[in-house]
Amino acid sequence: MKIHRGLTSFDSTGYSIVTSGTFDGVHVGHQKILARLQEISDQSQGETVLITFWPHPRIVLSNGNTDLKLLSTIEEKARLLEQHGVDHLVILPFTKDFSQLSPDEFIQQVYVQGVGTHKLVIGYDHRFGKNREGGFDYLKQHASSYGFSIEEISRHDIDDVVISSTKIRKALLAGNVSIANQYLGYAYSLEGKVAHGDKIGRTIGFPTANITIEESYKLIPAHGIYAVEAILGEEVLKGMLYIGNRPTLDGSPQLRIEVNLFDFDRDIYDQQLQINLIAKIREDAKLESLEELKQMLKQDELASRKILFS
Repeated sequence: MKIHRGLTSFDSTGYSIVTSGTFDGVHVGHQKILARLQEISDQSQGETVLITFWPHPRIVLSNGNTDLKLLSTIEEKARLLEQHGVDHLVILPFTKDFSQLSPDEFIQQVYVQGVGTHKLVIGYDHRFGKNREGGFDYLKQHASSYGFSIEEISRHDIDDVVISSTKIRKALLAGNVSIANQYLGYAYSLEGKVAHGDKIGRTIGFPTANITIEESYKLIPAHGIYAVEAILGEEVLKGMLYIGNRPTLDGSPQLRIEVNLFDFDRDIYDQQLQINLIAKIREDAKLESLEELKQMLKQDELASRKILFS
C-alpha cells in the first residue's frame, strides 16, 4: 500500500476506485465497504484508493475541546487498511479552511482533480463538504457532470445490526471488549513503548511491563484486568493487563497500563509492545494488602490462562 500525505503526492492510477471517510477503527461495517472496493478493483483491473482525514474532523472543528477518543491512531489505521488490500491511502490534512469547502468544491478538488475517480463507493451515512451538506443524493444528482459512477453500500448490506465507531467506543468505555471486538472484527489494541515502573509487581511474583501510550486521543478501555495477547516484534505472547490507578497501592495520579506476560522474563524496556485485549476478567478493586493482591492476581492469571489457552 502506498501512503500519500496530501493530494500533491498522488499519482493517477489510471482507474481509481475510491472511497473516503474517517474510518476510525476500520470496523466490520467499514470492512464491507473495503470488500466491495476490492471486488470492483478485481473486475476492472483498477486500483483502490481510500481518502481519510487527519486530524479527526471533530477534533479540529471543536478547537480541540472535545472528549472524543479514537479507536485507532493514524499508524494503526494505515496498518489495518493495508491488511484489507487498499492500494493507495491518501491522508488529507483536515483544517478549518478545508471544512469550508462546498460539496461541489470538495468533489472537484478531491474526487475529480485529486485522485481521478472513476468509481466512488460510499457508506449509507457518508457526508462531506461544508456543514456535511454533501451525501449520496447530492452525488447522484450531479454524477453525470463529474465523470464517475457512484455506488452506495446500504445500511442493511453493512450489517443488520448497525455498527458504528460510537457504539464500539461506548462498549470499550464500559469494559465490554467482547462486544467491541465483535464489531471491530479483531481484538482492540493498545500500543506503546515499555517504560520503567516502580517494580512493585516483581516483589509479589507478578512483574509487569508498563506501557506508555503517547497519543492522548487514543481510547483507553474501562479500568480493570484483561486477558490479552501481546505482540513483541514477530513474537506473540500471552498475559493479563491492568488498567487503572492502583487503589490498593494508595492510588496513582496517572493512569497505569501494565501487562504481566506469562512465562516470560526478558528485559524489554524501550521496546514497542502491542497489546490485544481478548476479554475482561474483573473490575479494578481496592484490596487490604499486597498479600491479598497477590492472591487475587493468582486467580486472575488462572482465569486469563483458561481463556487464552483453551
